[in-house]
Amino acid sequence: MNKIISAKQAAQLIKDRAVIGTSASSGLAGLPEELLIAIRDRFLEEKHPKDITFIHSSGIGNNSEGRGADLLAYEGLTKRIISGHPGFSHRMARFIAEGKVEAYLFPQGAIAQIWRSTAGRKPGLITKIGLKTYVDPRVQGAKANAKTTEDLIDVIEIDGEEWLHYHNFPANVAIIRGSTADVHGNLTTEREIANFEILSVATAVKNNGGIVIAQVEHIAEAHSLDPKQVKVPGVLVDYIIVSKPENHYQTMKRYYHPAFSGEMKVPTESIPKMPLNARKIIARRAAKELEPDAVVNLGVGMPDGVSSVAAEEGVSDEFTLTVEFGIFGGVPASGYDFGSSFNAEAYIDHASMFDFYDGGGLDATFLGFAQLDRYGNVNVSQLGSKVIGPGGFINISQSSKKVVFMGTFTNGLKVEVENNELTIIDHGETRKIINDVEQITFSGKFATENNLPVLYVTERAVFDVENGQLRLIEIAPGIDLERDVLRWMDFTPIIADDLQVMDPAIFSEEWKGLKKIIDEKKEKKNKRNNAIVQGTS
Repeated sequence: MNKIISAKQAAQLIKDRAVIGTSASSGLAGLPEELLIAIRDRFLEEKHPKDITFIHSSGIGNNSEGRGADLLAYEGLTKRIISGHPGFSHRMARFIAEGKVEAYLFPQGAIAQIWRSTAGRKPGLITKIGLKTYVDPRVQGAKANAKTTEDLIDVIEIDGEEWLHYHNFPANVAIIRGSTADVHGNLTTEREIANFEILSVATAVKNNGGIVIAQVEHIAEAHSLDPKQVKVPGVLVDYIIVSKPENHYQTMKRYYHPAFSGEMKVPTESIPKMPLNARKIIARRAAKELEPDAVVNLGVGMPDGVSSVAAEEGVSDEFTLTVEFGIFGGVPASGYDFGSSFNAEAYIDHASMFDFYDGGGLDATFLGFAQLDRYGNVNVSQLGSKVIGPGGFINISQSSKKVVFMGTFTNGLKVEVENNELTIIDHGETRKIINDVEQITFSGKFATENNLPVLYVTERAVFDVENGQLRLIEIAPGIDLERDVLRWMDFTPIIADDLQVMDPAIFSEEWKGLKKIIDEKKEKKNKRNNAIVQGTS
């Protein structure tokens, strides 16, 4: 059978009420966009396929309108979406907010792992990820609007412990992406930033009697590919389409960079430095929490500044930075290249990375926050009518050994840094530290009950949680407690008896202090290890 067909022919294969699964990362990476365009075009011409269900684990689109899931945001085309992060697809996010589609916002890692459960015909995903957040069926059950009523998550009890049970996906179409396919359908990913969950999505759909369509850039002759580089065997792939370059971007902003696919290494000093602003101050203060030899995850947005600071300070090799799509080592890229890494050391499958995360493999994670409340709850997933989704936030924040949340104190602020002191020029208009978050993406109660160390870092103040309440432990030099901090919160937090001033050095143009901090921690760690060895000898 000739597996190579056009995108238009592929779209004709998708029936009404199809359940379509895809594998992609942040933005446009791994996204079979040529196929999505063809599905949209067919619907606009024929009004078919209609009433589809679309499932994707991470944020797709380019943070504007018209790409990613927006290509399926038409009334009558999409009936239901199950997403880890629709926030980069603005029209689809608006459709969810307006109740034009049924919508579930699942944790990213749960979606990646449900594909494997579905593939193996297991009884669904059983995990603690999502307990006491909006995902918990006793809260919202991950339902994003009133139109969404079916329960897809249950609370179950095993040996006296509560677990969440996520139902399998009844998908019958897989649309996946690779770099090269041979004429038999064997798929490689040499130009992609990660492997994602292409194998588990394809296996789940194939074992469910469905069809698997792969988008690639290049076609190779049979038996010409290195079998160890094949990520999806041809027996799982029914059809192949060759994409136009503009519909096969490697990241959200660029078509291709060989460093992001591990095909070349770049000198870390070539990575652009951050200007001295609120974001860099936050990244520097957060970076002080790094430990030598630690395995670390960095979230999107504000947290990716930690990797830039680490590179600038020359300490990137002192710990292993990871990206949830399956990347170990190197320096995670920031901004519109998020999801990729410079000089990565290893790539594993998406679901396997979340096995590692969920099982406690992370020593620390650095994540953003959109809202923070008096109990230490954090919201990043839905703000008023703005639907964002959690991405990997819930998996990572609930399973890491330490969590550092990062964000500006208010939205729209302007600051000035001079003589190692911070001055607030404009506080902005929107408060972020409020009485109660609109949606619980991270549960302060969960952290308290599980003795999880949590820190909340802003440009002017640092908080932790004590006895289930937010506590202020540091303020920036030059900042007035009442005028610049308490006045811009909806409540008065616990104030530490030994309230500290943030290190003035991180407010200088050149810091050069992180290496010393890491070296001191290494020395203490070595002394502890030596004491343990001597004590057992």
